[in-house]
Amino acid sequence: MNVNKELIEYVENNIKPIYVNNNYAGHGWEHIQNVISRSFELMEKFKLEINPNMVYVIAAYHDIGYKENPENHEQVSSEMFLQNKEIQHFFSEEENRIIAEAIVDHRASLEYEARSVYGKLVSSADRAIDVNNMLERSISFQYEKHKLENPTIQDIIEYSYKKLSSKYGNGGYAKMYFQDDKYLEYLKKVNLLFSDKEEFIKAEMNIIANNSQLLQKIYVNPELRTLLEDKEKNISTKRVYIKNKK
Repeated sequence: MNVNKELIEYVENNIKPIYVNNNYAGHGWEHIQNVISRSFELMEKFKLEINPNMVYVIAAYHDIGYKENPENHEQVSSEMFLQNKEIQHFFSEEENRIIAEAIVDHRASLEYEARSVYGKLVSSADRAIDVNNMLERSISFQYEKHKLENPTIQDIIEYSYKKLSSKYGNGGYAKMYFQDDKYLEYLKKVNLLFSDKEEFIKAEMNIIANNSQLLQKIYVNPELRTLLEDKEKNISTKRVYIKNKK
């Protein structure tokens, strides 16, 4: 990854901290690091002779607006880049325009074509290649999206199945410009799950069972959590009372 060291330092010091409070449904810094790494992996694999500094910044910025507006985060992320005059100093006016477009284009689909090789690259790098990671992110996303409905675990898994199968299933809308062996293997595995819904449900349940944070979010609804907390407080108060009485 032959990227300007000053640019990396700027992103680490100024962009990374924003993602600390932006880990909404798997869109935090860990995901960003994966997309950065994947971008350069595909860039090398397909011998793309493009600006590595631009690739780095596009990947670093592509989800930064997710917490502010999940449904329109591509545009919000792009606007946040355009508002940052400091980082734009690393690039020419034309390069900044391409970066802003590519950030928007990372959600390229069958209906929406990325406008440059940079948009095509970040869109491809943002595609899942790990089934378990995809299932975990999907569960978290669907919970956050529907939590005001107080959904059951069955509801969340159903939302997840519909979303993922429409995205990655046969004829799905996900646009992948640079298909490598990792992505093709991922598609093969995930479509086996889509073809047998019971297996998909088992896989999702297994993810939840082995993730304490998801268990706490999904199985303990707000009302029950309040009751449990009140019960624990009462028990603690009684313990103190009994101890003092002795």
